[in-house]
Amino acid sequence: MNFPVTRQAAAVSLALAVMSSAAFADAPAPDAIPTADTVVVTATRTAQRAADVIADTVVIDAEEIARSGAGSVADILQRQRGIEISRNGPAGASTSVFIRGANANQSVVLIDGVRFGSATTGSASWNAIPLGAIDRIEIVYGPLSTLYGADAIGGVIQIFTRKGEGAPVVTGSVGVGSNATRQADAGIDGSSGGPNAISYAFGAGYEDSDGFSATRPGASGYNPDEDGYRRRNANGRVSMVLAPGHEIGAQFLVSRLYSQYDSGTANYDVHSDNDLNTGAVFMRNQILPNWTSTLQYARSEDKSGSFTNATPSGASQIDTEQNEFSWQNDIAIGRDTLQLLYTHRKEEVDSMDKSRITNSYAAAYSAKRGQHLVDVSARHDRSVYGSKNTGSAGYGYDFGNGLRATAGVGTSFRAPTFNELYFPGYGLETNKPEKGRNREVGLRYDGNGYQLDATYFHNRLTDMIVSSTPCPDGVNRSCAYNVNEGKLEGFSLAGSASVMGVDLRASLDWQDPRDETTGKQLARRARKHANFGAEYTMGTLKAGAELTVSGERFDDAANNRRLGGYGLLNLYTTWQFTPDWSLLMRLDNVADKQYEIARNYGTSGRTWFAALRYGIR
Repeated sequence: MNFPVTRQAAAVSLALAVMSSAAFADAPAPDAIPTADTVVVTATRTAQRAADVIADTVVIDAEEIARSGAGSVADILQRQRGIEISRNGPAGASTSVFIRGANANQSVVLIDGVRFGSATTGSASWNAIPLGAIDRIEIVYGPLSTLYGADAIGGVIQIFTRKGEGAPVVTGSVGVGSNATRQADAGIDGSSGGPNAISYAFGAGYEDSDGFSATRPGASGYNPDEDGYRRRNANGRVSMVLAPGHEIGAQFLVSRLYSQYDSGTANYDVHSDNDLNTGAVFMRNQILPNWTSTLQYARSEDKSGSFTNATPSGASQIDTEQNEFSWQNDIAIGRDTLQLLYTHRKEEVDSMDKSRITNSYAAAYSAKRGQHLVDVSARHDRSVYGSKNTGSAGYGYDFGNGLRATAGVGTSFRAPTFNELYFPGYGLETNKPEKGRNREVGLRYDGNGYQLDATYFHNRLTDMIVSSTPCPDGVNRSCAYNVNEGKLEGFSLAGSASVMGVDLRASLDWQDPRDETTGKQLARRARKHANFGAEYTMGTLKAGAELTVSGERFDDAANNRRLGGYGLLNLYTTWQFTPDWSLLMRLDNVADKQYEIARNYGTSGRTWFAALRYGIR
């Protein structure tokens, strides 16, 4: 059954959540509500205690990433509240991530502060991101266009690689699993110490899998062969303290993905090659005791090639680049903080010989007065699509004893992609940005070993870009143009508890992602989804279970092709048999559930994975 989300229902659910807060407790969890002392960066573009962050945030730590086993970043994100995924086959296949029901191109993705994604589709190449290079992931829900500009309608996901500190530490892991999966990675990080300290972190990894058939019978281009993938990656970061308060540094991540898929060609290795490259140089200077300036030049590349047959017509290549210069100033005014930001971003698509430049100016102010938290921000973006002004305001009140209420409003927008503007026969250069207007309220509890996070949100979208026939110019063809309105409304509840030595955690989402013009549910997004987990620790041994549940969805905008609901049970255990060595074993989809997250595309059955890990920071 589907339960429509209403303001009254959300209010009742919020009240019940408060009354039952004693059922939740702090535990390392896939849906990790940050504790009060957790440091969060993405929510305000600067390091801040979670207790002082108003925005709805989830932090995924290194331990959860390590115990996730071989697979992909999307597999970890799927276990978080407010997030769903769609994938066209194995872990190396094209993947979409939906935050709070927003489209895949309505969220911003960062790697160590460097924005990346395809300028043609507007989405990040999730399948190319190497899991072994990641140290931490932060998810901030809701509109953040005032901080990150275009596309931050549903939220922002930032991936952090390891940074060096302290004595040198060597880490590594090797693993094997179902579908002839092999994985290995290694890294070293540390710091030299002293007045001119040099911090460093380097890593490299390799993953290979025979996979399974990307498509199922009935799919266009169905081929029952196995469709494997291979990922290779390297990353690094070096920084040096020139003088107290003055630091320079550089960082990079490169990843190459080879992924097979089906296109109906039986005697040819149909595959895609994806290259993900990000890099940045930065300088951080404490100009005055209360003024810190950060300059950064960043570059990201998303290169994608498809090969369907041996002829020249069977090969295609799309290369997009983003270059961004940013200047961020954080100024302390008493106990308050003023942030001033300027960015200059250039996007290029080689195959179209097109580019666009966006200049942005933003200001944010945050204040803490006793039990009150306040932050306000505004931004102006100017590009070929015109000028866009966005703003947001948030308020938090601390009731004491770990209980806090929050409320926020904000506007956001999504810039038309290069395909929607320039692709021959499809794009229209008159297309305008999509706009979002969000409001939300939340209640959080973190104290005495208990945690709870409850949030209601309502995001109204206008000028949504859709593909439809005929075009506004009267030509009988499909093209992209602004016509629809949408609504992203929902209630999210998450918490954790410890009962008789077992750490329990749960998250539940009720949402209504809807195209209000047609009255249809947005494609590949369920109205209900949930995650549950339990973990028991006995000395050096941990054993846990995870359950992901999703309601029915539709594979198309017209809601004609229904995708059934599903539940996936995973089991895992880790054994820390020496201070430096540990063993991980996982069994995913224990019940061997047959399900679909995209019509006629394959999903993994029961699989196992085992890994030996060395070194813990």
